[in-house]
Amino acid sequence: MSKGRMAAQTSADLVHRAQAGDHAAIVGLLECTQQDIRRYARRNCRLEDVDDAVQETMSALAGRVTALRSPAALSGWLFMVVRRECYRLGHWATTALRSRAAAESLAAVAARPDPEIRYDLGMAIQSLPEHYRVIMIKRDLEGRTIAEIAQSQGLTREQVKARLHRARIMIREYLAP
Repeated sequence: MSKGRMAAQTSADLVHRAQAGDHAAIVGLLECTQQDIRRYARRNCRLEDVDDAVQETMSALAGRVTALRSPAALSGWLFMVVRRECYRLGHWATTALRSRAAAESLAAVAARPDPEIRYDLGMAIQSLPEHYRVIMIKRDLEGRTIAEIAQSQGLTREQVKARLHRARIMIREYLAP
C-alpha cells in the first residue's frame, strides 16, 4: 500500500468486507483512510479543527460504510464528509464567538447600577423554565464552564449548550422592545 493512499484493489476489498459487517475490515479501512482524511482536513479546516474533523469523519465512515454504493466512491465521499465537518466546525466557532459576546453583554447588563434594567433582566430570567434558568444562571452569572454545568446537572455538554442557547434566545425575546 502506498503511503497515505489506498491501493485500489485493497480498498475495494476492504470496503466490501466492511459493508458485510467484518469488524476487522472496518478497522483496516479506518487505518488505511486515516492519512487521506487527515490530508483532506488539513486542506479544508482551520488548524485547530483538523483533529475533530478527522475524528468525526472516521466515525461517519465506521457507522455508514454500508451506505456507500461503490468502493470507488470512497475517496470522494470521505472528501465531502471532511469538507462538511470543517464547515460545521468553523460555523460552530463563529456561532460560539457570537454567543460568548452575548453572554458577556448579558453579564454587563446584570452588573449595571440602573435598577430598571436589572429588574427587567431579573424578570426575564425568572420567566425562563426551570431547566433553562438553572443553566443560564450557572453559566452567565456564576461563570461556570459547560463541563462543570453538565457534570453538576447530569447532562451532556450538548444538552447544556442547547439549553443555554434557547435560554438566551428567550431572554432576548423577553427584553426586546
